[in-house]
Amino acid sequence: MSADSSESPESPESAEGTPAYDREARGLRLVTVLLGLTVVSGLIDAVSYLGLGHVFTANMTGNVVVLGFAAAGAPGFSVPHTLASLGFFLVGAAVGGRVAVRLGGGSRRTWARLTLAAEAVLLGASAAVAFAAPEATATVYVLIAVTAFAMGLRNATVRRLGVPDLTTTVLTMTLTGLAADSRAGGGPGTRSPRRTASVVAMVAGAALGAWLLIHHGLGIPLLVTAVMVAVLAAVASGRE
Repeated sequence: MSADSSESPESPESAEGTPAYDREARGLRLVTVLLGLTVVSGLIDAVSYLGLGHVFTANMTGNVVVLGFAAAGAPGFSVPHTLASLGFFLVGAAVGGRVAVRLGGGSRRTWARLTLAAEAVLLGASAAVAFAAPEATATVYVLIAVTAFAMGLRNATVRRLGVPDLTTTVLTMTLTGLAADSRAGGGPGTRSPRRTASVVAMVAGAALGAWLLIHHGLGIPLLVTAVMVAVLAAVASGRE
């Protein structure tokens, strides 16, 4: 056995002789994966807000505000739609918390991949419903419920993974940090590239989602999100 095999305390070997840290490092870094998921969030909110009656299923901050609009009787907003989104998001987040308790103490790579695979399946199911019955009244509620649940599951996972400045669904604190920690704000500006990339990713996803929805209806953008998340699930690593 070579000098840099399992005799090194920094390189614990598995039963197959592969250093454990190597398995975690295989694949795309979590920073890149989370930026990809931020694009997906923009797509999802474009579909939900523009195509499902002015409701968000990824951005719950916006949804709380929308609930206030709907409760006040503002035209174009729905209390039942918004409550359905909030409710299923919370259920998804609770499930994500349970998954994190069960898997979070082990391989981050396995945990991230399994959770993203579940999200891809849910988004794929929502795309199938959108293709099968795009005009049905129940379709709106099914799409709100399934996408909100998927986003809750993902948010709970991202929160526990704890990668700084990449929540994948909201940008208020990201934009605050971008300005407050910049050199102009008296800070070091060290995280500006990551924060800027997150903002650009969200805008790009929203623009793509809106364009796809306008020109191709609900099914195509949802299918795109499912494919994107499936790819990210297949290539995600456990390293930041």
